[in-house]
Amino acid sequence: MKIGLTGWILGVGSGAYLLATLGQGLAGAAAIAQETGCFMVTSSGQRVSLDKLCGVSGTSTQQGIHTARIKRREGGTPVIDVTFNGSRTFEMLLDTGASGTLITQQMAAALNVPVLTNGRFVMADGRTVILPIGRLRSISIDGAEARDLQVVIAPNAATGLLGQNFFGRYDIKIKQDVVEFHRR
Repeated sequence: MKIGLTGWILGVGSGAYLLATLGQGLAGAAAIAQETGCFMVTSSGQRVSLDKLCGVSGTSTQQGIHTARIKRREGGTPVIDVTFNGSRTFEMLLDTGASGTLITQQMAAALNVPVLTNGRFVMADGRTVILPIGRLRSISIDGAEARDLQVVIAPNAATGLLGQNFFGRYDIKIKQDVVEFHRR
C-alpha cells in the first residue's frame, strides 16, 4: 500500500498494519496497491526501507528479494542506484551480459579506488582494450551485498555497468519500474 504524507510516500506489504500503526491521521488518504515491503520514497525518488521500523514480517528482504527502482532506461537497459563501500550511491546500468562490474573514472576518484593492475578486455563490439582494475570493499542494493570485488575502471565511460560479479548469486527479474534480485 502506498500512502502520501507531506511529500513522502510510505509503502507497506499489509495495509492493515500501517493503518493500525498510524491511526486516524490517515483518514481519507488515497491508497494504491504495492507489491512488497515497508518503505518510504523521498521527494527525490529514493526508496528507503522501513522494514525494521514497521516490524513487518515476511517482507521482501526477509524472503531474500531485494529491489531497485528503475530510474530510466538507456537503450532499453535499466539504470538503477547502487551503493559503493556503504556510503556513496551512483547510477549504474544493469548489464546482464557483463561478467564484471565497470565503474567510471569519476566514480573511482570519488571512492578512492586503488588500482591493482591492468587487464585486457574484449568489448561487446569485439575491440580489445587494456583498462585498470581496482578493488571495492562493497557494492549493495537494498540489502543485497557483495564484498571485496574487483572492478574495471573505464576512463571514458559516462555510466558504470553492474555485472555478474555482483548479481551472480541472484535470479534477476526486470519489471516495468523495478528490478528484483532473488537470492538463490
